[in-house]
Amino acid sequence: MIYDEISSNKRNSIILISVFLVIIILLGYVIGAYLGSMILGPIIAFLFSITFILISYYTGDKLILSMSSAKEVSKKDQPYLVNTIEGLAIAAGIPTPKIYIIEDSAINAFASGRDPKHAAITVTIGALKRLNREELEGVIGHEMSHIKNYDVRFMMLTVMLVGIIVLLSDLIFRMFWFGPRRNNEKGAGGVLLIILVLGLVLAILSPLIAQLLKFSISRKREFLADANGALLTRNPGGLANALKKIRDDKEPLVEASNKATAALFIENPLRKVGGKINSLFSSHPDINLRIQKLEKM
Repeated sequence: MIYDEISSNKRNSIILISVFLVIIILLGYVIGAYLGSMILGPIIAFLFSITFILISYYTGDKLILSMSSAKEVSKKDQPYLVNTIEGLAIAAGIPTPKIYIIEDSAINAFASGRDPKHAAITVTIGALKRLNREELEGVIGHEMSHIKNYDVRFMMLTVMLVGIIVLLSDLIFRMFWFGPRRNNEKGAGGVLLIILVLGLVLAILSPLIAQLLKFSISRKREFLADANGALLTRNPGGLANALKKIRDDKEPLVEASNKATAALFIENPLRKVGGKINSLFSSHPDINLRIQKLEKM
């Protein structure tokens, strides 16, 4: 059951990330059509992609921790938390991540970093105070699985791809603002105009599609981490009970969270901000469905 869940989510995530790349290539060709070179456009899109991916890869984790007001702790500061994370890291066969806490009463946690050797697990004070041993192990096992499966790198890449799509779309809008490029070849102007109109439609829809794909990828990775976390702790009930407490938390908002970091948390810390949100736009799967899947394992 657990292995089926893992296999299915990995396959679906590969499909979703492939759609991102197709959108970027299409936007590159639209830019190329405007510039009169079908090769130049994709090159521009490629350079944008490489630049932002490198920025994300080397500085994304530090930026996320800073934005979240997370403070690093040692065994002297939080011996129980550190011992729990060290034990699960040994079980997962990865180096012990750096350990951070957020001074917030909400129950939540997230993982960050580019690989198991450069990773961190952050938990709120609320999680430490209100979860019992099995529940805390379930939450840590979930985040440890994100690290072991390179989910955090995957999600940082996804965020960067969304940013690239938005930038390329904005570039297309700016090109339309200055008007279509003139082409002296007979009939070429009409063809170019059609391409640019199609490009404008794509530019309008691409950011929305990209955001929907990002949320969908995030939901797939959460299911995968639930399954892997249950496999790691050998106790699906621990995480299921922790999710019940998170679900029933009357004040789930993590003050230091924002729209950029919300997808990284074990459950959306902004879920009660601004009223009910359609599940299509949620960065996390329905928490009741996650609990049901864990209870069936």
